[in-house]
Amino acid sequence: MKSVLMVAEKPSLAASIANILGGGKCSQRKGSNNSCSVSEWKGTFQGESVMFKMTSVCGHVMSCNFTVKYNSWDQIDPVELFSCPIQKQEANPKLRMNSFLEREAKGCTYLVLWLDCDKEGENICFEVMNAVSKMIPNIYSKKVTYRAHFSAISDKDIHKAMATLGHPDENQSKSVDARQELDLRIGCAFTRFQTRFFQGKYGDLDSSLISYGPCQTPTLGFCVKRHDDIQTFKPESFWCLSLQTANPSANFEWKRKRVFKKDIAILLLNQIKKVKEAKISKCVTKTEFRKRPQALNTVELMKAASVGFSLSPHTTMQIAERLYIQGYISYPRTETTAYPQHYDFQSTVRQLKDIPDYHTEADNILKNLNSPRSGKDCGDHPPITPLKAGQRSSFDTDSWKIYDYVCRHFLGTISKDLKYSEVTTEIVVETETFVNTSKCLIDPGFTSAMNWLAFKNDETGTKFSEGQTVEINDIKLSEHQTSPPDYLTESDLISLMEKHGIGTDASIPVHINNISQRNYVTIGGGRKLMPTALGIVLVHGYQKIDPELVLPTMRSEVEKMLNLIAAGSADFKNVLKHAVTIFKLKFQYFVQNIQNMDALFDAKFSPLSESGKSFSRCGKCRRYMKYIQTKPARLYCNHCDETYSLPNGGNIRTYKELKCPLDEFELVAFSNGSKGKSYPLCPYCYNHPPFTDMQKNAGCNSCTHPTCPNALYALGISSCTDCTSGVLVLDKTLTPNTWKIGCNSCDVIINIFKDASKVSLNSGNLCECGAQTVTVTYKQEKSRFKDNSEEKSGCIFCCEEFKHLVEKHRAVGAPHGGNNINNGGVRGKNGIKGKRSIPKRGKNKNF
Repeated sequence: MKSVLMVAEKPSLAASIANILGGGKCSQRKGSNNSCSVSEWKGTFQGESVMFKMTSVCGHVMSCNFTVKYNSWDQIDPVELFSCPIQKQEANPKLRMNSFLEREAKGCTYLVLWLDCDKEGENICFEVMNAVSKMIPNIYSKKVTYRAHFSAISDKDIHKAMATLGHPDENQSKSVDARQELDLRIGCAFTRFQTRFFQGKYGDLDSSLISYGPCQTPTLGFCVKRHDDIQTFKPESFWCLSLQTANPSANFEWKRKRVFKKDIAILLLNQIKKVKEAKISKCVTKTEFRKRPQALNTVELMKAASVGFSLSPHTTMQIAERLYIQGYISYPRTETTAYPQHYDFQSTVRQLKDIPDYHTEADNILKNLNSPRSGKDCGDHPPITPLKAGQRSSFDTDSWKIYDYVCRHFLGTISKDLKYSEVTTEIVVETETFVNTSKCLIDPGFTSAMNWLAFKNDETGTKFSEGQTVEINDIKLSEHQTSPPDYLTESDLISLMEKHGIGTDASIPVHINNISQRNYVTIGGGRKLMPTALGIVLVHGYQKIDPELVLPTMRSEVEKMLNLIAAGSADFKNVLKHAVTIFKLKFQYFVQNIQNMDALFDAKFSPLSESGKSFSRCGKCRRYMKYIQTKPARLYCNHCDETYSLPNGGNIRTYKELKCPLDEFELVAFSNGSKGKSYPLCPYCYNHPPFTDMQKNAGCNSCTHPTCPNALYALGISSCTDCTSGVLVLDKTLTPNTWKIGCNSCDVIINIFKDASKVSLNSGNLCECGAQTVTVTYKQEKSRFKDNSEEKSGCIFCCEEFKHLVEKHRAVGAPHGGNNINNGGVRGKNGIKGKRSIPKRGKNKNF
């Protein structure tokens, strides 16, 4: 029997599709990479009886990156990144996705790809095909590999996709390859150069990475442009006239609206202020409508969620994707606002009628269903619509908000337009005309479903008749000032990005999230985006050197070229070569003129010499260095004009004024507290490893100095059982209250001997398990030994007297929970409970 391998984009999506196609009768097993499952069932394919195997990837299988040689920030000139070799490598090596797919493809005859139906999905199609090419013959043949096109996880859509299989589109895939390579080369070159140039120059520059992105930077540019408009805004005074009638009482606005010269306003006021009566010159009643919305696309969903629910675009799309996989809504990434020609509106409305929240509105719509407004068909996916009924209790708070909005928006699109009457009344006083407008609701239409848009009737509702004489109660002159624009909201920014072609419906939330995460903007009330000092200086710096680096025009032109590749109208290599050449020239010009940007940094941020506090002596000049706490944390020697990076995310303190035997720098201690990582380090060795087997940014717990009492040889206890390269090292930085050992490679922490006054290693004295033995000393009144003795020696892992005093856990912030080391013993590398397969000192490569 032949086999058909089917691959979806995510494990949850694969499970849903398998359940539909297998009729709920498929078997399931765990995949070899422990991240993906495989569902199997028998069926028919191409007229033959076959065995179906449904599994998934976890997003992209491969990523675009430089070869190893070009990954060094210190040794490679960033300009080389525009021409150096590019390679594809596994996006997440831990998933072992290529070998997993290869194993599952063995013996299969056909491949059916169920990736998301967008350009990224097409790209992943070819990544999967490449991964299984050795196992499935003629993988690129249209008689072997098929592509399912679907927009919803429903029985109808999935069965229809299976019955109308197509083939992967290589042109769309190549356009993604081109975008990935361009973004990698451009982003890395600019980011590396400006990060290295500015990092360490200014004490209050609180960013360890100063990034540039072809989409990210124009996105930031919109925010800074609005900030500049606010800062440069000059308010102007203007004057308005208003009139109030008596019997009946009503307020009338000036038809001129306003004038900007006070003397003219006073002149006009003087002409009419003594008039006590006037006639109604015009009174017109007309019926007006507010149109129902068009079908929902991604951009409108993100804007509505930001304004209405204070949800970021990134969070909104995560929720929407989860609802899609669960089968509640259709595919949430679409630009289309036109429903398919034969869309079954009544069926969807009937499903929503079963939900108490929409029962009344859905019932009314079924009695009088209106045709939706015409929209734009972008040829990608249908609009976002509800697919099945969901009760409020089935969702968390934010998921219900998104689902509820999708349902109500859908109902709104097939409801009536809102209908109201508008009465416009005009009164003429000498040379000036005043207007009163009142509105009255006739039919709420679509706002019955979209209740947040409910119509507000005018409270006055005063009725006048043409020719009626009315008494003038008062005429006032008031002074006002023009107001500056407000900061952009996320909704405003999304609209600008869409208008100027910056990003796609899938990438827009990523770019907005990036400028927030990188401290270029902060999110204020109402989801307003307020640029930080760093964001403002960066944009102004680009404008001084090359405005096109921050304007949307460059990226929108690139997007047009990428779309030509996707349509098969342009050659992949030619487009790539053209774009890379342009940005390489711009990069070289940027480097030559970086001082223009640096002048702005110098005006905004403080130099290192004026920052920080005296802290730890330099090993070269023996003067105190300055500790700069703002990220990136570092020490700066004003005399030597040298900067030394420090680890971030914890506390730094001096360490007993101890010195490194190699360079005479005073040691400092890094700590995340008793539950986190901590270790001593030499500032110089941390930045300039003294030994070839010591990595950069490593502490004394990884140093292989043969005699230093703070290094690995003196304090190493055993190899780590949780990782292959780490060593468990005694940490004395928090003593005497807290003693612990921690792996110098992974996040394993073992707290030991609380309140002990001394813990020392017995050099050369090894336990049978291979670990160094220790001697533990307590003051008698604080002894935690069962016999209240003051001192004992033994193995931390094997000694019965020690077991209740040792607790293993993960460092703070680690993804796994802690566990007590005595809960059934420690499972060693040999898998035998209670025994540890640990090489003896001297035989372990780490020692």
